[in-house]
Amino acid sequence: MSRLCTFVSLACLINLGGAADLAAQDLIISNVRIIVGNGEVIEQGSIVIRNGRVASAARGAAAASGARTIDARGMTAMPGFIDAHRHIIGGNPDQWFKEQAAARMQEFLEAGYTTLMSGGGPVPGIVELKQRVEKGQIKGPRIMTSGRADPDGFKTEADARAQVRKLAEAGVEIVKARIEPDANPQETAMLAAVTDEARKHNLDVMVHAVSPAAMLAAVKAGARKLVHTPHGGWLTEAEARVVRDAGIEVLSTIGFGVPVFGVFNNNNVPTFRDGKPWPAGILNTEGGRGREAGEKAVNGRTLWDAGVTYGFGTDTGYHPKAGLAHELRALNLMFSPQDIIKLMGPNTAAFIEKSNDLGTLEAGKLADIVILEGNPLEGYWNLLNARVVIKGGDIVVDKR
Repeated sequence: MSRLCTFVSLACLINLGGAADLAAQDLIISNVRIIVGNGEVIEQGSIVIRNGRVASAARGAAAASGARTIDARGMTAMPGFIDAHRHIIGGNPDQWFKEQAAARMQEFLEAGYTTLMSGGGPVPGIVELKQRVEKGQIKGPRIMTSGRADPDGFKTEADARAQVRKLAEAGVEIVKARIEPDANPQETAMLAAVTDEARKHNLDVMVHAVSPAAMLAAVKAGARKLVHTPHGGWLTEAEARVVRDAGIEVLSTIGFGVPVFGVFNNNNVPTFRDGKPWPAGILNTEGGRGREAGEKAVNGRTLWDAGVTYGFGTDTGYHPKAGLAHELRALNLMFSPQDIIKLMGPNTAAFIEKSNDLGTLEAGKLADIVILEGNPLEGYWNLLNARVVIKGGDIVVDKR
């Protein structure tokens, strides 16, 4: 069992929900379209929330009383958004906490995010952020922590194992490791040491593998999760089945090679996701004028059609709503609105080992809910219109 699974089974009511669960309101959301997340859509339904969890999500009026009611007529409720690969703390952690933390966390909530998994941010900074959110010192999405153990930084297996032990002692929930696109034998050997040591500490390893060769090397080295759709070549159906048969989940991040507009300038000039020129600024570019944008999209669909559990991650560090819009725009090229709902909900919950609590609006799940203006099944752009955000039964955003 992974450390993430252990975390759920032993501490979900305290650590997963945090202070918000303990103070959660009883709520009724009425007159709402409910996108459950398991393929079911309920028109004109109601959601009853008790003690921070969904008590019922059903058609018609709620058979309950004595709770605050939100009239969501004309709106849609769906599971709160999860970004399972997000760079959260920028720059010096002490300065970030002092000057930016509260505003940045509020931006995530207003975009509809109720859960974030760190994409390898500074430790112990990300652990401290998790603790502050759980204690109610900062209002924000629940935080899942990670730490880096990149194979190219190790000369020996002993070095790799020592870094994993250090991360385990720091309290991270998952190890992040990056391997180069060519996946050379030295790196692959170091990654195998990282994954083996991580298992001894009940930790999973998510691998930043950005090419088909790196993806297959990561699978061979024992990685359980992949955090980039590969580019630098076209995945074959047989390669996608290797990932599926190994039971490995993959995060999208297919907006990686797609030009970004309106984030780093207001001059309609395309940039890479860090503000550098597009396409010249793309990391590890193969010189194909942004061909990564097409490769990631097609390869993502190949993985999906092979039956791989394919979830949502932006791997971005800029404004949450802009990052959400950018990734959704890229996903829209290859995935239907129904696919995107599944991808963002139950698939991403599976990636972060939280399927028992997140990803769908069903009885017993945590009441992490975003209420949207419009219907996201009519177009991904309606996912950008969050009006009410509920985390663990607590209303954290209300823009009605």
